[in-house]
Amino acid sequence: MHAERFHPLISAEGPFASVYFEDSHDTEDAAKQLELRWRGLREQLRGDGAPDAVLDTLEEAVLTASPAVGRSGRGLVADATRVYLDEHLLRPPAATVARYSDLPYLVPIVEHGATGSPYLVVAVDHEGADLSVYDTQGRALLSETVSGADEPAQAAAGADTRRSGDPQPPEEEAARRTLSTVADRLTVLADKHHAEPIFVIGEVQSRTQLLATLPERSRAAAVALESGSRAVGAGTVDVHRAIDQELARRRLAVIDDAADRVRAGSGRASGLAVEGLEAVTAALRAGQVDALVIGDLENRTVLVGDTPTWVATNADQLSEMGSTVEVTRRADEALPFAAIATGATLIRTDERLTPADGCAALLRYT
Repeated sequence: MHAERFHPLISAEGPFASVYFEDSHDTEDAAKQLELRWRGLREQLRGDGAPDAVLDTLEEAVLTASPAVGRSGRGLVADATRVYLDEHLLRPPAATVARYSDLPYLVPIVEHGATGSPYLVVAVDHEGADLSVYDTQGRALLSETVSGADEPAQAAAGADTRRSGDPQPPEEEAARRTLSTVADRLTVLADKHHAEPIFVIGEVQSRTQLLATLPERSRAAAVALESGSRAVGAGTVDVHRAIDQELARRRLAVIDDAADRVRAGSGRASGLAVEGLEAVTAALRAGQVDALVIGDLENRTVLVGDTPTWVATNADQLSEMGSTVEVTRRADEALPFAAIATGATLIRTDERLTPADGCAALLRYT
């Protein structure tokens, strides 16, 4: 997972409240269940020392957000001044989590959050398309409609959407020109917002023709979904489920790749992978980590020095860095935070890879 969304946390003072819970909205009493669930989380955080300012900030975010669609999870990280993260999770977490600590707890977002890149949803038919861009957290950034009658106001002035070919009946020619306009605008939005994947829903013929009309780079990012239609829209439970399934599939592919790279590189003098707390913390201190691979860290702890990237397994290592402090932190909080501070990506692994001490790292260099 790309860690840009976490960067505002680096300069934040903390402490942080981190909560993860089921936010499904698939029963008549879902709103009441959410209120009860939050009440329990609030009391748990209060017991851990969270002040009212933090609790009130979180409560407003939890209880005033738009309801989720179907089964869902939610993750929030906040301090007394603001909510830094408010994330839709692709599936509810296995257990409710509430922590109040000096560092944010981010592992559930890495495991269940969105991909970390914007994506685009196109609902198309023979008359045009509705385009929606979503941010890294699955929230709509913008929506617009492209039709055969005219191009959207944001389209490039003078853009020529004509394509050469044999003469066609007026209806077919109009539909072709409309899809060409949709393809042009879709590509502009995808490039501008770095949106990938591009989900395409709608009637089969229009969907197929649009995919064929896209330039190669957009076609490579496109995913056709069987669910949904332009008439119904992209906001249905079935469409959300299909999108979540594709994002989850991509996450599993990332895990597979990371597991292969760790197995190939770990234990070799020239390998670009290490595992275990000793090796991973050394790589973080040296700024070598390209991707932190997070397994089951359990209740392991590390020492943190003057800066978040100075993480170690013993005090001597921090002394060699010239650190004047050594604070014991949970490894599942300190290691991701150090990785973010060095510009590394975060990967949450599963049973396909069980690295030593619950952590591994893919390296930029050796």
